Amino acid sequence: MTDVIAREELAAAIEAGSVTVLDTLGPGYYEKAHLPGARVLVESDVESVAGQLLPDRDAAIVTYCSNEACRNSENVAVKLRALGYTNVRAYRAGIQDWSEAGLPIEQGVAEAV
Repeated sequence: MTDVIAREELAAAIEAGSVTVLDTLGPGYYEKAHLPGARVLVESDVESVAGQLLPDRDAAIVTYCSNEACRNSENVAVKLRALGYTNVRAYRAGIQDWSEAGLPIEQGVAEAV
């Protein structure tokens, strides 16, 4: 089981700029809505993209997807840990919880890696 992070702690980390947030839903969902500063990393791309996207294997990383029923965030976190990333947590409540709490959401196209 992946370590989890609560909304309040994640919001503080985003505000402080101390975490890399990964949207695991994919580009289509990302364009419509994503957490502030999030980058896209889907499960099928972890092995090929993680090294470029996340060069510091000890940096704080949080994965998220839509809600607790979605397993993408968990799956990406597990793969990142298998690649040697040491500080990966999942925001299991996901963007649904974030937006229902009235926290800011961004829109737009993901940067290419």
